[in-house]
Amino acid sequence: MNAPVLVDAHHHLWDLSHRPQPWLDDPDVASIRRTFTAEDLRSTATHPIAGRRLHSTVVVQCVAEVAETEDLLALAEREPLIQAVVGWADLTSRAIGDVLDQLVAGPGGGYLRSLRHLVQGETDPSWPQRPDVERGLRAARDRGLRYDVLVRDHQLDQAIRLAERFPDLPQVLDHAGKPTIARQDIADWERRMRQLAGHPHVVCKVSGLITEADHTRWTTADIRPVWDVLLSAFGPDRLMFGSDWPVANLAGGWNRWAATVDALLTGWSDSDVHALLVGTATAFYSLPPVAAEGDETARTT
Repeated sequence: MNAPVLVDAHHHLWDLSHRPQPWLDDPDVASIRRTFTAEDLRSTATHPIAGRRLHSTVVVQCVAEVAETEDLLALAEREPLIQAVVGWADLTSRAIGDVLDQLVAGPGGGYLRSLRHLVQGETDPSWPQRPDVERGLRAARDRGLRYDVLVRDHQLDQAIRLAERFPDLPQVLDHAGKPTIARQDIADWERRMRQLAGHPHVVCKVSGLITEADHTRWTTADIRPVWDVLLSAFGPDRLMFGSDWPVANLAGGWNRWAATVDALLTGWSDSDVHALLVGTATAFYSLPPVAAEGDETARTT
């Protein structure tokens, strides 16, 4: 019988000696301004959730460079922990189709499952609806890729319009749309999230919540109202666990977030727990079937 395991559907890795991460120049993130490797994650993520321990992960891009995506794909090819990559490519480029084909054909290309752009940093409120962006999204869709939507709570209308315009492009909302937990003001976020959840091809990552709370004083009680909205709006079969490590280290780290999720899962059925911790991510990212812990023979691309 397979040992119960979990999938971390959202984390990052970077090697500052190989590729700079300019966003780390911000003084607010000085504590994570160092290299983080897959082995660092493996040794750090020790707290079980519902008796499950980390089995596999989805690594997500940080910078708008195809070269970083190539790095992550090559890493996935040699690192058993990583089973999928969310990469970046310039959706506005007329050569987007050729770029995606080259990524898939390159080292580790079979691990490319989704694309992401930091829409949260775009000042154009209709950026996802630009004709050149939509052309790029169609190219991703036509190659069987998904799209990770990264917006802040005040930009959720963009995610809703994207869901409306691309009903045949599987989409996942990263970090639950970044609700303003620290201000304890989630009414507008909740309204938009329920509207977004009305699109069945959209799922949601339960990730990045602790860095939207007060970094030093947050408690499980601060997270619960957001958790309850997500469960009510999407249901367990459309939610997936993500750590957002090592960014999560700014507000307590992988293990504290895992302990919080463990507490919030109290009373859940085994099938619902499995959906959140394994099933939704496996289905969305087409991950290989989970084998018994320690059995690498089932790892395929």
